[in-house]
Amino acid sequence: MKSSVGGMTAAFLTSPLDVLKTRLQSDYYQSQLSSTRLARGISSPSSLPFPRNALLHFQETFQILFSIHRVEGWRALFKGLGPNLTGVVPARAINFYTYGNGKRIIATYANHGQENSWVHLCAAAIAGIATGTATNPIWLVKTRLQLDRSLAEKTGSMVNRRYRNSWDCVKQVVQQEGIRGLYRGLSASYLGVTESTLQWVLYEQMKVYLARREERVLNSGRPPTTWDRVVDWGGKLGAAGSAKLFAAAATYPHEVVRTRLRQAPTEKGVSKYTGLAQCFRLVWKEEGMAGLYGGLTPHLLRVVPSAAIMFGM
Repeated sequence: MKSSVGGMTAAFLTSPLDVLKTRLQSDYYQSQLSSTRLARGISSPSSLPFPRNALLHFQETFQILFSIHRVEGWRALFKGLGPNLTGVVPARAINFYTYGNGKRIIATYANHGQENSWVHLCAAAIAGIATGTATNPIWLVKTRLQLDRSLAEKTGSMVNRRYRNSWDCVKQVVQQEGIRGLYRGLSASYLGVTESTLQWVLYEQMKVYLARREERVLNSGRPPTTWDRVVDWGGKLGAAGSAKLFAAAATYPHEVVRTRLRQAPTEKGVSKYTGLAQCFRLVWKEEGMAGLYGGLTPHLLRVVPSAAIMFGM
């Protein structure tokens, strides 16, 4: 229950970062940023020194954030919040339940009741696949709504939203793309299992270290000091946050590819990105390495604190 409430609270508070991340991952906003760079006479990010490249990345990130509010209104910063809140509870429940039971079953029947790294790895992979398969339609709807561009009514523009709400999005996807359309990006989600697997394995290893330290304190016979309590509490938060930070940064390109695969087809019904390998190749060809890391900053700002609270508390 605490995990579900915490997950929903985190989803609400970090919704603007989630919208920003998704838009920076999409090809529309990347082409928009490329046009802005060209107009300002700025070279391609790949040709810039790292410090200037990093500064440009932060400037463009906040440029998109403020433009969303200015052009579409503050409500646009919470697009996709409905499916996000709907999906976070079953996603957390499936992931924790499958991982916990998978770890117990694998250890019991395949490793003489002992847990180790490969048991954690297998359980985490199974949990990631189960979670991704069960919740993919929810995340597809969230992505479509977040990328649905609309101008605030006060601008007087005739540009209208493509999807009125989540249910309308589901109906249009099924009508135009079939049931399979709800599972676009699933291959990238399966590739993303490496993130959750790496996160769980790192987290479990850090927990083992913290448990050994606590055991040494107890065996010493001295009462725990304030520093021991700080290390115990802070260590759990730090372990959860750092595990997520490393895993998310190391496997981030799959997030961009997944968003591109979930983008709505053009008005003619043609999809630019047709498969996992084709999407990777096309993004690399057109945008280089930087394209595979679009939206990384808001992503880390959103998921690392959330993971630290969810796993460490």
